[in-house]
Amino acid sequence: MEIVLLESLGISGELLDSYAKKLEEKGHTFHAYEKDTDPEVQKKRCENADVVIIANMPFTDEVIRNCPKLKFIDVAFTGVDHVGLEAAKEKGIAVSNASGYSNESVAELVLGMMLTLLRNVPQVDRRCREGGTKDGLVGREIMGKKIGIVGTGAIGKRVAQICHGLGCEILGYDPKPSADAPEYIRYLTLEDLMREADIVTMHCPLMESTYHLIHRENLALMKKNAIFINAARGPVVDSQALADALTEGRIAAAGVDVYETEPPLPADHPLLHTPNTITTPHIAFASEESMVRRAEIVFDSLDQWMSGNQINKIL
Repeated sequence: MEIVLLESLGISGELLDSYAKKLEEKGHTFHAYEKDTDPEVQKKRCENADVVIIANMPFTDEVIRNCPKLKFIDVAFTGVDHVGLEAAKEKGIAVSNASGYSNESVAELVLGMMLTLLRNVPQVDRRCREGGTKDGLVGREIMGKKIGIVGTGAIGKRVAQICHGLGCEILGYDPKPSADAPEYIRYLTLEDLMREADIVTMHCPLMESTYHLIHRENLALMKKNAIFINAARGPVVDSQALADALTEGRIAAAGVDVYETEPPLPADHPLLHTPNTITTPHIAFASEESMVRRAEIVFDSLDQWMSGNQINKIL
C-alpha cells in the first residue's frame, strides 16, 4: 500500500522514521510531506495513495473525490469537521480519529487559563515590569468556584476531575451525558449553567447543533465577574458576541485557544482586541507528550485497519 502523510505529526524525525521503517519492512511505501493546503497540491500528492494521514489541515470533499485509490483516512486529531466526510462516505472510505491523545494537554491548559485569569497574571506581570504593585489587581482563588463544563466527554470529564480535586463545584451541560459521568457533576440546562457558573469552559464537538451554541443571548446570562474559556472548536462560540461582552464589561475575562479559522489570525479579529483576554494560537492539544501519544494512536489505527480491525472509527 502507498501511505501518504500530508502534514507534520509534531514528533521527531527519528520517531517518524521508525514508524516508516516498520511499514516499509512490510512492503508498504511511505511518503511524508510538509503541510500544504492547496487542493491541487494535495490531489497530486495523493493520486496513488491507499492511505492518507492528516492532522487538522483541511482535507475536503473535492480532494477526496480526486483520490481514486484512497481507502482509509487516518486523522491525527480528535475533531473531524475539517475532513470531507460526505465524499468519504460516498466512496466507502474508512475514517478513524485519534481520540484521547490530548485529554491531558487540553485539560491542563484550561486549568492554567483559569488560574491565570483568576489571579490577573497578565496584568500583574505588566504592572511589575512597569515598577508598580498589586494595588487594584488582587485576584481570586479557584477553590469553591462553580465550574460550568459544556460537553462532558473525555476531556470535559478530565477538567471536571481536576477542578473537583481543587474543591470546585462542577456544573455540566450535555444533551447525552455518558453513563460513567461522575456523580459530582450536577447537570443543568445550558441557560442555567451560564447563569450559575463562575467559570464556563467549552468541551463540545463542532457539529450543526453546536455551531454558535454560545451566542449573545446566553452570554448575557453570565455573572459580571465570570470567566469564559474555549479550547474546543472556534465556531461553537460567536466570536463577535464574546468580544462585545468582554469589551462592554459584561463578563470579566476569557481564555481563547480556537477560532473560526486556524491561526495566524487576521489582525482585525475581534478577540485580539478585547480586555482581560488570553489568546493562544490553537495550542491546547499540543504538548511533547501528547504528540508522541498521538503518533502511537495513529500508527496503531493504521496497523489495525490493515489487519481488518478498524478502531477509533468515524466511518
